[in-house]
Amino acid sequence: MHLLTDENILITGALLLIAGVLIGKTSYRTGLPLLLVFLLVGMGFGTDGLGIQFGNMHVAQFIGMIALCVILFSGGMSTRLSSIKPVLAPGLVLSTVGVLLTALLTGFFIFWLSGMPWTNIHFALIPSLLLAATMSSTDSASVFGILGTHKIGLRQNLRPMLELESGSNDPMAYMLTIILIEAITLGSSLSGGMLLGQLALQFGVGGAAGVAMGFAARWLVNFYRRLGGNTEDAGQATAMSAILVIGSVFLTYAGTAALGGNGYLAVYICGIVLGNSPLPHHRGIAKFMDGMTWLAQIVVFLMLGLLVNPHEMVSVAAVSFLIGIFMILVGRPLSVFLCLAPFRRINLKAKTFVSWVGLRGAVPIIFATYPVVADVPGASQIFNIVFFVTLLSLLIQGTTVIAAARKLRLIEDTAPTEEDFGVELADEHPTSLHTLVLSEQDLASGNTLSQITLPEGSLVMMIRRGDRYIVPNGKRRLLPGDSLLIIRESPTI
Repeated sequence: MHLLTDENILITGALLLIAGVLIGKTSYRTGLPLLLVFLLVGMGFGTDGLGIQFGNMHVAQFIGMIALCVILFSGGMSTRLSSIKPVLAPGLVLSTVGVLLTALLTGFFIFWLSGMPWTNIHFALIPSLLLAATMSSTDSASVFGILGTHKIGLRQNLRPMLELESGSNDPMAYMLTIILIEAITLGSSLSGGMLLGQLALQFGVGGAAGVAMGFAARWLVNFYRRLGGNTEDAGQATAMSAILVIGSVFLTYAGTAALGGNGYLAVYICGIVLGNSPLPHHRGIAKFMDGMTWLAQIVVFLMLGLLVNPHEMVSVAAVSFLIGIFMILVGRPLSVFLCLAPFRRINLKAKTFVSWVGLRGAVPIIFATYPVVADVPGASQIFNIVFFVTLLSLLIQGTTVIAAARKLRLIEDTAPTEEDFGVELADEHPTSLHTLVLSEQDLASGNTLSQITLPEGSLVMMIRRGDRYIVPNGKRRLLPGDSLLIIRESPTI
C-alpha cells in the first residue's frame, strides 16, 4: 500500500496547520515568538520527530518564494508613507549598507574560524562570505510578527524604521547571495564595479517595476469596479478585488525577475504604493492580505521545520553558536552604529535597541536553500549553520525584544484606535471612525455625553473603560481616560 497518497498529504498538512496554530497559542504564555513555535512544530513532525520525510530543496525554495512575496507585499501595504518619511534615510541605509557590512564582518569572522585547527568547518573566503550573506538581513516576518502581536509604541519613530528596514533589506541579502553563488559555481572573480553594476540593475529595475505595478494594480482594481457597476454584491466585489491584487503580486515578482530586477524589492514597493493609494474595498483587501500573510508564515515555518534534520546540526552546533553570538553581539551592533552614526537625532539607547532587533527567521533559511540547489561545495553545512543561527536568534533576541525596549525606556503609551473596538465601516460609506481619549479638560463643562462638546456631524458609538465596552447614552457619566469611538461624516466636496 502506498503511503504517499493525495489523502495522506492533505491529512498531514491539515494536522500540521491545526497543531501549529493550537500550539502557537501557548506562545503568549511562554514568551516564545509565535513563528519560532511553528518552526519547532515542523521539526517535531519531521525526520527526527514523528518521521515525516521532506527534503526537496527545489520545492522548499519555490514555496518560500511565494510566501516571501506575500509577506513582503503585505508589509509594504501596511506601511504608511507618513510614518516612514521621517526615518526614510536611516531605514534605507540600514537595509543596504547595513546588510553589506553585516555580511562582510560576519564573513571575515567565519573565514577566521575556518582557519582554526579545532574547528570542523573549512570555508574559503568566498564561501564564508556566502554563508554570511544568507544571514545578513533581518527577517520581515519575525519583526512584523513580534511588533504586531504586542501592539506597543516605540519612541523616536523606531517601529516604522525597523519595519522599513526588515521589509526592504531582503533584496540586498538576496543579491549578495546570488552574486556569491555565481562567483563560486562559474569561477568568476568578484570586483567592486561588477557588484555595483549588479546592485544598480537589480535595485533600479526592481524599484521602477514596483512603482509601475503598484499603479497598474490600483488601475486594475478601479477598472474592475467600474466594469461591474453597482450591481455586484459588495462581499463578492471585495473578494474579487483581493484576488486581482494577489495576482498582481506574483505578476510583479515574475515580471521584474524576467527583466533582470529584484522581484522582492518590486513586490514590497508595489505594496507601499497600493497601501497608500485610495483603493476601492481597501479595508477588505487588507484583511484578506493579513490572512494570507499569516497562512504564508505558518506554512513556510512549518515547511522549514520539516526540511531540517536536527541530528545533522549537532556536528556544527559549536561553530554555529559562535557565529550566532558574533552576529548578535558584534556584527549587527557594529554595522548599525556605523550606519546610524551620521544621524545624530537617533540616540544611544535607540541605536542599541535597533542593534538588538536583528532577528533572523524564514528568509535566511530560504536563502540557504539556494547554495544547496546550485550544488555549491559545503552547501549542507551552510544550510545547517543558518538554521542553527536562526533558532539561536529567535530564542535569544525574539524572546527579549519587548523586555529590551522596556529596559531602555523606549516604550510609549499608544492611544486606542478604532481597531481596538472591533468595529469597521464599509469603504463606500461617507463616514469615518475616530477615537478620543477623554482628559480632565474635555470634561470641564460636564461629565456626560450631552454636556461635552464634539465636532458637528459626530456621534459617539461606544465607550471603552479599561476592558469594558459601554453603550453610550446622554446621561452616562464619563471619566478621564475613557475612550470614545466616534463616527463622523466625511466632508463633502
